[in-house]
Amino acid sequence: MPPLDELRAVGAIEAGEARWRFSLWAPLVDSIQLHLLGDDERRIEMVPAGDGYHEVTVEGVRHGDRYLFGLGGGRERPDPASRSQPDGVHAASEIVTGRFEWTDDEWHGLPLEDFVLYELHIGTFTPEGTFAGAIGRLDELAGLGVTAIEVMPIAQFPGGRNWGYDGVYPFAVQNSYGGLVAFKRFVDACHQRRLAVVLDVVYNHFGPEGSYVSEFGPFFTDRYKTPWGDAINFDGAGSDHVRNYFLQNARFWIEESHVDALRLDAVHAIFDQSAHPFLQDVAELVDELSVRLGRNVYAIAESDLNDPRLVRERDKGGFGLHGQWCDDLHHSVHAVLTGERNGYYRDFGRLEQIARALEEKFVYAGDHSVHRQRRHGAPALEIRHSRFVVSMQNHDQIGNRVAGDRLASRLSIEQQKLTAGLVILSPFIPLLFMGEEYGESAPFHYFTSHSDSGLIAAVRRGRREEFAAFSWAEESPDPQAVETFLASRVDPSRGEREPGRSLREFYARLIAFRKELRGLLLKDGPVTARVDEARLLEVWREGAGGDAYGFFYNLSEQNASLDAAKTARSTRIFASQHDGGRDAGHSLPPWSFAVHRREIPS
Repeated sequence: MPPLDELRAVGAIEAGEARWRFSLWAPLVDSIQLHLLGDDERRIEMVPAGDGYHEVTVEGVRHGDRYLFGLGGGRERPDPASRSQPDGVHAASEIVTGRFEWTDDEWHGLPLEDFVLYELHIGTFTPEGTFAGAIGRLDELAGLGVTAIEVMPIAQFPGGRNWGYDGVYPFAVQNSYGGLVAFKRFVDACHQRRLAVVLDVVYNHFGPEGSYVSEFGPFFTDRYKTPWGDAINFDGAGSDHVRNYFLQNARFWIEESHVDALRLDAVHAIFDQSAHPFLQDVAELVDELSVRLGRNVYAIAESDLNDPRLVRERDKGGFGLHGQWCDDLHHSVHAVLTGERNGYYRDFGRLEQIARALEEKFVYAGDHSVHRQRRHGAPALEIRHSRFVVSMQNHDQIGNRVAGDRLASRLSIEQQKLTAGLVILSPFIPLLFMGEEYGESAPFHYFTSHSDSGLIAAVRRGRREEFAAFSWAEESPDPQAVETFLASRVDPSRGEREPGRSLREFYARLIAFRKELRGLLLKDGPVTARVDEARLLEVWREGAGGDAYGFFYNLSEQNASLDAAKTARSTRIFASQHDGGRDAGHSLPPWSFAVHRREIPS
């Protein structure tokens, strides 16, 4: 990565009182006009500044003014680095000041291993569907015990309904959520409650409607394809400046917006054959910002490659990212509990795979995958467990089901508590999806609000084709219908009545217990997991002073007996079906788990 101070600014940058500098990378355009709109409408010729950049500094410009770039031939386009699109993706950009009265000076972030993540979608998390509405629920989340809020993408997308992965202005905060200032208030409010903020960012593609970057420069390459369209040019001609654009975006979220971590969406669709990959640039940028700002800041990759190079140290041949999502535990548990064997669940369904996921992180670490019809993954044995994020529910694993159904619609309360125990008491970083803690039953559908009829038809067709591998009989809800979006809103009042109240109390108790066991769960040293003769899943960790901790999971509908020899001289310190049970019981009811501490005589 170039030195931080050598990255070139892009967009409208405040340069003094009513003075702004506009910087645009547009090597495909010889002459560009800045068109300032409003009462003092002006057209100002921008000055070539080398390497395809065009710049101009203008007096008499203020926060809230609108502008476009004239590219000749009557074409006028929004700023690719716009900070605000108040009238949507096709309209003028808005100038937004970076000044904000932060109150988080004493906030320095959290160690990554202390993250208990809570993923949410701003549009469906509250009836308002805004950052202001979400602030109203932060005390509830802090009381639950979560320590980090992971926000699905907020970059400006078409219309007012979208998951966020169709964003086309990476620097602009979605107008229907409240915009940039409202987002900063949300981040500040999180920090006041000791909650870190993780922002989901999309650097692998631009959405299909409202993106004009290809008219400015070689942002795309035809050498690769993503499932969502043209791939970003990270390793071809002009890619230094494409990288600069996205690195400045990462810097913008961390430095100006005080975000604590970036969740890098689908890095397996970031194609880059260069000797110094873009993902390594991101990791280096985040590390440098962390030092400069005096805050703990992280880059966490989402990937389905089972590739440990993402988080391996750079001096050992890795990219040096700080964490990555790992789906193998989810797939293993889901297949066992639901019996599903379609799509990628074809590769899962055995108890031994849950044990392997807990012990080795990846179930597929060079093993042959029936679903992929090839070998998949590589071993990650030397990587700490606390570099991997695991969950039993997230936006993908719910929303990419034909009915968008959650586990609460398929599993009993005791089974839900069991899955919570597997995730929250694991040595990984646990993630909950909004509403999981009280058994939210509303689906989480895929939804859009495009304006192009051809694109709408293509999205509907694409969803049907995506579900073909799963052989689901149901018809997918129409992504474009407002009813599909409204059905996806959570209803936190379910957590105020039974059985949601008791389930939420259990989650809070379980998270508190995880924090009690922090030193054990996150310590270096082996995790031993196995399935015994009675088909009981056992996980063993060695504690301080040689004490042993046994985590026992009964993933069956039969009572299970614990091996008396293994639990001798032990104390049961947690049980999913007994409130605070501290007995030394040696049995487990169906779909339950218990934790024992075995003291080793000195």
